[in-house]
Amino acid sequence: MDSRAVQEAAQALYEARSNKETIAPISQTLGIEGLQAAYEVAAINTQRALSEGRVISGWKVGLTSHAVQKQLGVDQPDFGVLFTDMEFVCGATVPVSRLMQPKAEGEVAIVLGRDLSGELTWGRFLNAIEYVLPAIEIVDSAIQDWRITLADTVADNASCGLYVLGTDPKRLTDLSLRDCVMRFECNGQLVSEGTGAACLGHPLHAAWWLASKMTALGQTLRAGDVVLSGALGPMVPVTTGSSLFLEVQGLGTVSCQTD
Repeated sequence: MDSRAVQEAAQALYEARSNKETIAPISQTLGIEGLQAAYEVAAINTQRALSEGRVISGWKVGLTSHAVQKQLGVDQPDFGVLFTDMEFVCGATVPVSRLMQPKAEGEVAIVLGRDLSGELTWGRFLNAIEYVLPAIEIVDSAIQDWRITLADTVADNASCGLYVLGTDPKRLTDLSLRDCVMRFECNGQLVSEGTGAACLGHPLHAAWWLASKMTALGQTLRAGDVVLSGALGPMVPVTTGSSLFLEVQGLGTVSCQTD
């Protein structure tokens, strides 16, 4: 892949988000194709964010729901970086006005209690998980009308926007994440529903995919990292002035207002 095209794509996405002006798919305009080039674009803007003083709070796994994959015309997960300025706690007023094309999803958030360093095994992975929480992720895209390919969303930091965490943490042994039922309401109306099985068959499978991917890239998930494991059902558009309420059976509820 032409390194100049990768740099130009990173700059185009950075300016789009800075100016809150969507752009045409970079897969078309700059020929960004394939995961390697797309992740290189994302990495440039991650380093730029860190140099500007932003701090990583965790990671998200995207495109884990077959319903969302169908919506966006892609067929595999991706991952992106979460920053502390994206995080809100249940009951907050969330500034979706910072975003361009916000859509909301109901998810399971996994919080690590220790670093996942050394050789990765399933046992060490499970042992590293401190607790789980219900979460609302409000995704966003810098690409006009969400006309994304997998390369477009990967390059755009997996379409990260903002996220809201619940306040009643649960242990993995307290519930069955695979069987939990999710109900998501906007302004009192049911807008999305699903189960843990919609997230790569099990939210832990999605988090394991991320851990394995990070290990292969020579990176480490660390204690305190939040992992948004992926949508449990279809994402829905949101606007300012909305009231969002998510219930995940066994995990509890999380809610917010949008501004």
